[in-house]
Amino acid sequence: MNYHETSIKVRFNEVDAYRVAWHGHYVAWMEVGRSALAGRFGLDALQLTELGYLGPVVNLEIKYLRPASFNDELTVRTRLVPGDSATLVFESTIVDGNGLKLAVGLTTHALTDLDGVLQFQLPVAVAQRLAAMKTWLDES
Repeated sequence: MNYHETSIKVRFNEVDAYRVAWHGHYVAWMEVGRSALAGRFGLDALQLTELGYLGPVVNLEIKYLRPASFNDELTVRTRLVPGDSATLVFESTIVDGNGLKLAVGLTTHALTDLDGVLQFQLPVAVAQRLAAMKTWLDES
């Protein structure tokens, strides 16, 4: 399975006193990549809400490998991790301009209705969009 790529440029305000990107920004960059991929298939946060569902993050994992610095051009590579439950799992890899891995991460999103009731099966509309995403990732 392939991935979707999103470009990020490290801004001055994202660099800390050690002159490297602050660790919390990597999570935000993962979200930018995830939203870009999901949005292509009608599943970003707003589109999911319009379908009548929410996808709150219930698990976040990240491993930092190398620091990013001000003005670095980064790429967030995002892919869907197939699963059997009513969750959405995305894997992110952040690489620099040379393709070196800076961080790898995973987010798991539970699926609830708008009242917060946990869904135990993927609704048809969500399942169809995830299937289209998987097909696109397999073919790219």
